[in-house]
Amino acid sequence: MEPTPTQAVEPARIVALVRAAQRGDRLAVSGLLELVTPYVRRLCGPIALDDGPDATQEALIAVFRRLRQLEEPAALFGWVRAIAVREAVRHAQRAGRYAPAELTEVPAPGDPQLAADIRDVLDRLTPEHRAVLVLRDLEGMDERQTAELLGVATGTVKSRLSRARLSFRRAWQQ
Repeated sequence: MEPTPTQAVEPARIVALVRAAQRGDRLAVSGLLELVTPYVRRLCGPIALDDGPDATQEALIAVFRRLRQLEEPAALFGWVRAIAVREAVRHAQRAGRYAPAELTEVPAPGDPQLAADIRDVLDRLTPEHRAVLVLRDLEGMDERQTAELLGVATGTVKSRLSRARLSFRRAWQQ
């Protein structure tokens, strides 16, 4: 798994960048954009699928329009994550794609086709199920954190995660 954005940059630098960007420093805004874009892309892609680039762009626009509202600069990545996931789910729901063509043969690990097949399976899940999978299994968030971010009850996260994993397994085995 890749290092998280906060592991790659010192927290004091993040705070300084956010504060400067909130004051209108264009170099700081550019630095923040460079820092958060890969993270937003990594979140939006598996949830919004084909609309991942659009969701990424909309999420980044929302982040920078609301940057002055961020009261605690050290919480930048949690705040960005919430915006990105909401935007990705919104784009995915709008697209309404849930059932692409059937999978045929399962490729071996390391085969470039594997990523395409995983993407095909993700296409079959609802945006809400993709969001829960990304937050729990890729981002490593617990049920409580995931529930808070998605604005649902912890029990809802548990049931969505269970259904998402079951659906993923069934689609993968087809």
